[in-house]
Amino acid sequence: MKRQTINLLGIVLMMLVLSSCGGDGKGGGKSLFTPVSSGRPYEMLVVIDKGMWERPAGRALFNVLDQDVPGLPQPERSFRISNVGPDRFERGFRIFRNIIDVDIQPIYTQAKLKYSRDSYSSPQMIMTIQAPDEKSFEEFVQKNGQVIIDFFTKAEMNRQIALLKKKHNELASTKVGSMFGCDVWIPNDLERYKQGEDFLWFSTGRGTSDLSFVIYSYPYTDKNTFTKEYFIHKRDSVMEANIPGAREGMYMATDSDYVDVKDIVVRGEYGFEARGLWYMKGDMMGGPFVSHARVDRPNGRVVVVEAFVYAPEKQKRDLIRQMEASLYTLNLPQDQELEEIVVSPEVTIEE
Repeated sequence: MKRQTINLLGIVLMMLVLSSCGGDGKGGGKSLFTPVSSGRPYEMLVVIDKGMWERPAGRALFNVLDQDVPGLPQPERSFRISNVGPDRFERGFRIFRNIIDVDIQPIYTQAKLKYSRDSYSSPQMIMTIQAPDEKSFEEFVQKNGQVIIDFFTKAEMNRQIALLKKKHNELASTKVGSMFGCDVWIPNDLERYKQGEDFLWFSTGRGTSDLSFVIYSYPYTDKNTFTKEYFIHKRDSVMEANIPGAREGMYMATDSDYVDVKDIVVRGEYGFEARGLWYMKGDMMGGPFVSHARVDRPNGRVVVVEAFVYAPEKQKRDLIRQMEASLYTLNLPQDQELEEIVVSPEVTIEE
């Protein structure tokens, strides 16, 4: 089924009232009365001429934002997309949380992008894509599609981390500290827990929309630890021992055909990310997971933090991304205390 953009004519009056507190809105500077941004996580407003939105340049940007999120059992697009013309981009529209401003003018010599934070509301991220003409804009967006997706995904991740910093599960932090000698922030509603050998599992315990977080460790041997095959083997052995199903012989396993891995950077240190699908062997349960594996150098071990979701017949994008933010808060013994934990939104552009 072809996806359609969302009409924004129904923006509520309160957004207009709040936006009036943010100054004249011309300079884009943050003031004492900067309003709270509008929109839900992973909603995107594109500021673009209506005619251009339907031409190849606009379709190129739409197709980027409309890509499916990796590692989910059913197709779910990366963002919920809305658009508005430049002549209507004022008041309530300006306080949207995620904005892409399309700026095509012959004064530019090449396509490029820039961004600003909290210009009209907070938290807010605005990306401006400049280009001299529609053809160069289209080519630039097609080359840098993943950059655009990652940029706004990381911005949303940072917002969730900021919320966790203010309010997180203190019991989980205490347990992780006593068992593993490190710290991590997870949502408060993960109240149930199970403890095993070098293993800890927190969950909401809900029959539907069940959110889970696990942490476990094992000795570090060499760099071959960080391969897809080794990760799956280690994960399966840990989960079989610690997460059984409803009946004997049932246990959590990894769907090895649907696992993607990559190297990442967390707190300036190397990390190994894996995301994909899990299932309950011998049962019909399953869902998405995402894991970070990092080396705890002082203790010569690998520490794995993982989030997984069980939400049958429900959308899972926001649930798994909400939990994924917790993985970035893992604080190992060698990590320095940071004023702010930030998943960097800096971008590398394909010319």
